[in-house]
Amino acid sequence: MPLAKLLSSSCAAACPPKYGSHYNTPHAPMDFAPLLKSIKNKEFAPLYLLHGEESWFIDQLEAAIMQNALQEHERAFNETIAYGKDTGHLQIIDAARRFPMMAERQLVILREAQDMRDIKELVKYAQSPSPTSILVISHKHKKLNGNLAVTKALKKNGVVFEAKALYENKIPAWINNYLKQRKYSIEPAASALLAEFLGTSLGKISNELDKLIINLKPGTEITAKIVEDQVGVSKDYNVFELQKAIGHHDVLKATRILHYFKANPKAGPLPMVMGSLYNYFSKVFCLLELQAKGASRQEIMSALKLRFDFFLADYQQSAKNFRGGKIQRVFALLREYDLKSKGVGSNLAGKQENELLKELVWKMMHMN
Repeated sequence: MPLAKLLSSSCAAACPPKYGSHYNTPHAPMDFAPLLKSIKNKEFAPLYLLHGEESWFIDQLEAAIMQNALQEHERAFNETIAYGKDTGHLQIIDAARRFPMMAERQLVILREAQDMRDIKELVKYAQSPSPTSILVISHKHKKLNGNLAVTKALKKNGVVFEAKALYENKIPAWINNYLKQRKYSIEPAASALLAEFLGTSLGKISNELDKLIINLKPGTEITAKIVEDQVGVSKDYNVFELQKAIGHHDVLKATRILHYFKANPKAGPLPMVMGSLYNYFSKVFCLLELQAKGASRQEIMSALKLRFDFFLADYQQSAKNFRGGKIQRVFALLREYDLKSKGVGSNLAGKQENELLKELVWKMMHMN
């Protein structure tokens, strides 16, 4: 039952609001979608611990609580935002213990809680939270230790949400859903291209998608051509096509991509290319190990976190070309040229990034 129906603002102090009974007993951590829905329905808990690797989920939930917990005219006296690096536990407790002023509740948000030195000391408040306050603890980039007394108390008397980073193979589906909610669609090739190019940071991906659709009419299907024109990643000349060309020993294609990178430096900066090549050949190495152990196709797909069969076919072709000791030599070359790009190795120090990349690619594709 929404809190707003339980009491009016005139009796908030005398008759503190009661939260839903499902928050009064220990419960499993909630998933993102149902938790967001409950917040938008104004079904609040007295405590929220939002923690984990993927900051985008935490930001979305925190924003939803801020939008729905208080009305605009109530914020001046009933909203407190603190930061872990500059705040001690006593300040948070004092803020959360105050009574709301001319409102049903007050909201206290502790941002960057991972930087709070004495966060463990919030345990006493978490064991007996104020019924007229909502305390939100945003703990980014890592989990709060589940064995701590404060974590257990937060779970018992509030809501704990772990913001897990998505695996690579889940990103295309996330992109599809993100755009669908905004009344756009995207073809599979375009979502795969974006996923490969942007990585797994949902904050970065959402920013790029928001920029992508700003000039597109709702209902538009986003194609690979639109992605190429708007985001600046070519469907034919990008780091992912380069790694495939190297893996498949397609010298002509690799040469064309390197020429494109030389003319368009932002399309293939060396640090990004090196990181991408390392990730790609790490999967090739993993595939070779799994094949040697007689792993099934399903086991391989799961281990490599691959969503589509055509990705597996790509890695299988590369594995044939880099079996034996060649895959170890690939990693040795990547380490060597990473150091040289940073000025280590006087014979190549000072060369342009594209020259270093050309030499690296040539050596990787001409192993005996």
